Amino acid sequence: MKITKESLNNAVQSNILSATQADKLMHFLKAQPNEGAVFDFTHILYYFGGLIAIGAMSLFMTLGWESFGGWGIFFISLIYAGVGLRLANYFKDKGYAVPAGICATFVVVLTPLGIYGLQQAFGWWPDDTTYKEYHHYIKWHWVYMELGTLIVGAIIVKLYKYPFLIMPIAVTLWYLSMDITSIISGGDYSWELRSLVSIYSGLLMIGLAFWVDIRTRKTVDYAFWLYLFGVLAFWGGLTSQSSDNEWSKFIYFMMNVSMIAVGVLLRRRVFVVFGALGSAFYLGHLASDIFENSWLFPITLTAIGLFIVYLGIVWQKNEATITRKARNFLPVQIKELLDAKD
Repeated sequence: MKITKESLNNAVQSNILSATQADKLMHFLKAQPNEGAVFDFTHILYYFGGLIAIGAMSLFMTLGWESFGGWGIFFISLIYAGVGLRLANYFKDKGYAVPAGICATFVVVLTPLGIYGLQQAFGWWPDDTTYKEYHHYIKWHWVYMELGTLIVGAIIVKLYKYPFLIMPIAVTLWYLSMDITSIISGGDYSWELRSLVSIYSGLLMIGLAFWVDIRTRKTVDYAFWLYLFGVLAFWGGLTSQSSDNEWSKFIYFMMNVSMIAVGVLLRRRVFVVFGALGSAFYLGHLASDIFENSWLFPITLTAIGLFIVYLGIVWQKNEATITRKARNFLPVQIKELLDAKD
């Protein structure tokens, strides 16, 4: 919960704090360094500008850079990286955590471009593909760029410790899983295989995110981006599976409901959002295909929806008691993780 001036005034009116204590507490909180992102105009400008700069050197890279040649691309990448690190250190010293994290992330995003230039310079590039295709196609020779990015990313995270740095690492892990599968399959990369790889790589990334979540439960949120891309990969692969079997579709629905439950337990909205989307897809399938001409289906669905709302009311009344009893069976690390999110 975000503490605002209004919430402190309410505490004063309820005789929990004095007016003097409320003012001192507000000044104290404002003086604390802000490691996380806040949805205000300042942070929107930070991330909008940062994502433009990051996108310019990744998603929006043009073929014009090929004219510099391998060595040109490599040394320009080094210069850009040097500027990024200099700015990251400057903002870090000034106490601007978000701009510092964005500039450090910019350096990690530059890594595959620098490695690409180095491979071109030494004549190690195997075909006529260009860096522009890195974010669009699955190729075995991207692996060297991805491994290098993970190494540099790990070093930068060790030095700067900003949560936003995990974003390019999570994306690179996703790319790497696809490209390694392309190597193993000998290039025979069917849609079914892509879906399965996406599911399993997503599960592995979610597992990694949970491990990071436990390890960093007493600090800032380093697991957010791993959860986001892990759930995106898992849910995307799961949803793209084709099946004419109604039982399989029902299992898909139950897995999405389970995602909602996991999201509530871990206080991770990304599970809830995608779980709700998947559940809606299944209910839409029932309405349009199975019960297309049934007048009873909308009535039944309405009753189910209202029953779920009722369960929410019951849960709200008894949440503290149920949560406390359930957490008694959990390991200490997980209990501390969940308590930190309350």
